[in-house]
Amino acid sequence: MEGLNILKNGYLETVQNGATSLSLLGRGGGIEMMKQTVVKDKLVVLFPGEDPSVQEFFYILSGEMDVEVDGEISTIGPNDFFSARNLKETVSLNAKTDVTLLYVSTHPTFHTLSNEINDLRKIGEQVERKDRYTFKHSSRVAHYAVKTAGKLDLERERVHNLFIASILHDIGKINIPEEVLKKPDKLTDEEFELIKKHPGDGADMLRKTAYADLADIVEQHHERVNGRGYPFGLKGEEILVEAKIIGVCDTFDAMTEDRAYRKAFTAQYAIDEIKRLAGIQYDPEVVKAFEQVMLEEGRLS
Repeated sequence: MEGLNILKNGYLETVQNGATSLSLLGRGGGIEMMKQTVVKDKLVVLFPGEDPSVQEFFYILSGEMDVEVDGEISTIGPNDFFSARNLKETVSLNAKTDVTLLYVSTHPTFHTLSNEINDLRKIGEQVERKDRYTFKHSSRVAHYAVKTAGKLDLERERVHNLFIASILHDIGKINIPEEVLKKPDKLTDEEFELIKKHPGDGADMLRKTAYADLADIVEQHHERVNGRGYPFGLKGEEILVEAKIIGVCDTFDAMTEDRAYRKAFTAQYAIDEIKRLAGIQYDPEVVKAFEQVMLEEGRLS
């Protein structure tokens, strides 16, 4: 049924960390829902966070825990609930038995633990190691993209998704032969067709993970507002804002770094060229926001 998702006897992904495990049940709307298991005599530690708006909720499904608050120890068990927001000091909870918790967080953090995302990051690193000219390219694109999104007032969840998609936007290039990626001369039509497959290949990799909802961003990052991008020739509002942002940041970084076939352009030349193509290839609002970021970072005169 449209709008309904049923997941029977399974999880999107489970990660094991010593005596605890964390299973991702669902994500969306700026929250993550997880099942956490803790082995007897182990601790769950809640730390003060940098963002006072983040809230974490824990509902005990089974087992018992001891928690010390203001010098007094309390035992909590099944159907008991605790939450944390804007903690001022660390809180430790000791598992008296094996414990199972339902854990909900308003700040998506599972990707930092996700084996699937870490494996895809490693693929991206392999791509960048193929060509010394693209070393750290994805990290720079992610940095620019997040700052640009801030100028456009994107919701926190969308910025978070944009960050992950930016880091992974070129993973599909793992399927492109090294001699094509590093070719110093103009690509043949056949070679360019190989290049044009990388957004779709990267999206296919993501669709096999718990982060399948980010695949469209990766797939569209070479689309252009005039419909002359690839792989689908999408136009204007058919393209996700997140993909438009990566498109601008990706172009700028490519232009301002050395390549096998040319030396790097200046940041001013690159932004002038991108501005010239605003409304043709790139979204004008995204270009304006990106230019503000570059001015604030002192990249432009």
